[in-house]
Amino acid sequence: MSLKIYSIRLETKGIKALLEALYKNTVLNSLELYDSQIGIEEGNILAKFLCKNTTMTSLNLDNNEFGLEVIKAIADALCKNTTLITLNFSNINESEGGKVLADALCKNISLKDLNLSMNNFGSQGRKALAYALYKNSTLTSLSLQDNNLGSEEGKILADALCKNTTLTSLDLKYNNLGSKGGKALAYALCNNTTLTTLCLANNDLGSEGGKALVDALYKNTTITSLDISNNELGSEVKKTLEDTFPWCYYEDYDYFGYSDYLYDYDCFYDSDYSHDYDYDFL
Repeated sequence: MSLKIYSIRLETKGIKALLEALYKNTVLNSLELYDSQIGIEEGNILAKFLCKNTTMTSLNLDNNEFGLEVIKAIADALCKNTTLITLNFSNINESEGGKVLADALCKNISLKDLNLSMNNFGSQGRKALAYALYKNSTLTSLSLQDNNLGSEEGKILADALCKNTTLTSLDLKYNNLGSKGGKALAYALCNNTTLTTLCLANNDLGSEGGKALVDALYKNTTITSLDISNNELGSEVKKTLEDTFPWCYYEDYDYFGYSDYLYDYDCFYDSDYSHDYDYDFL
């Protein structure tokens, strides 16, 4: 059973009343608080609830500008919570939040589906998340859509994918990966043996990145869904994909969502925080 509350400011009294009711409820397992303008006090109350709750398996906190204090509290709760499986923490707009969440991911043992789309985590935060992929052994689905990774951080993420053995679905669309990032991810596909679904749409891969990915597909044995649409791949790459890998999405589409292929535009479908991360594994 799920409860959805969209674009309604609950304020402190409302959050307290809601969570007190949820403490006693043993049926509800999914809560959506999309765009609920949750402030610091309300966010801390929510974090305490997550530390104690044993029935909630899915939580949507999309589009709530919590601030760093609340993100730390929720991240700490994730280190203790053992029942939450799905978390949508997208569009929270806190540059330091990436490192905080990365630390929690290194310790959490239950999360399987994590959406971190549209977050401005900054370079160090994105590197920390790559490190978390190396350490975490439960996450199976991750969305980093529209996180401004760029080619260099795309390479770091690709290195982490070479070592990760649990992730099966990854959404990286709108990340300015470029041809270098595409090549790095192609190399990762040659080494990764668990990823089945990958979205790289709108990443300026170009023909070089496209060719590298085609070569990787000949070697990879697990990928069953690949979206590299709207990447100016060139006719040669598209022809190879059409002839050999027709299950790939590769055509360009306009910004109104129309394409030669009709498919889900969203591709697929979650202590001490001053820790200095060691990226030697990269």
